[in-house]
Amino acid sequence: MRIATWNINSVRLRITHLLRFIKDYDIDVICLQETKTEDKFFPIKEFINIGMIHHNFRGEKSYNGVAILSKTPIKTKSFELWCGYNDTRHNCVTLENNIKIHNFYVPAGGDVPDIKLNEKFNHKINFVKEMTKYFNKINSQKTVLVGDLNIAPYENDVWSHKQLLNVVSHTPIETEQLNKLIDASNWVDVGRKFIPKNEKLYSWWSYRNRDWKKSNRGRRLDHIWVSKDLDNILKSFLSCKEIRDWEKPSDHVPLILELSI
Repeated sequence: MRIATWNINSVRLRITHLLRFIKDYDIDVICLQETKTEDKFFPIKEFINIGMIHHNFRGEKSYNGVAILSKTPIKTKSFELWCGYNDTRHNCVTLENNIKIHNFYVPAGGDVPDIKLNEKFNHKINFVKEMTKYFNKINSQKTVLVGDLNIAPYENDVWSHKQLLNVVSHTPIETEQLNKLIDASNWVDVGRKFIPKNEKLYSWWSYRNRDWKKSNRGRRLDHIWVSKDLDNILKSFLSCKEIRDWEKPSDHVPLILELSI
């Protein structure tokens, strides 16, 4: 089974990219963030036409939005609201094979890494704290957690550890909170299981860098984690860097987890 996650930065704008990706990479389940469309405008017919007939999506106009599309039947669908906001940053499904998938879009946090001076950053930190409390309380067996978590936790998850220590997404308070979340359910960081921490690994390159490949100023903001009981059926992991070169791409690239089921 191949499960993908992708901050698509507008599902309607990049529907052609999505359909191509699903076909070319033989994806069984795809989790999307920043779909940026109300549910009534979600292009579900296009997904159904290529076999993604099972779905759970939640969206809003121009902002946020999450979706899970699947070829495998879905048994249950749910979502949680976080930090008292009625927004669309999370959804969850349990598949027919009893694999549960949580799909998250964590707040970016604005530009100033100070919880007192920047409400957006405070929201981000509180969001991750709430996630940690949530997963501390529940049984996370047979669970996959994916999404744009907007935090690059390790030194080689960013192009320059020293230069980005005071930049939102790689500050000590963010990385500390994310590591507490990882510890909450003893998550396996799939990307770093297959690609050692001493190697660079990115999933996002800013639109501001015209020659993104040459400058390679990336960050690993997108993640795939699994519960410990799935560790023995992890087959492969892929960061699809080449898709950043497609015409009018998302600034994020998709990640793929393959399970031996």
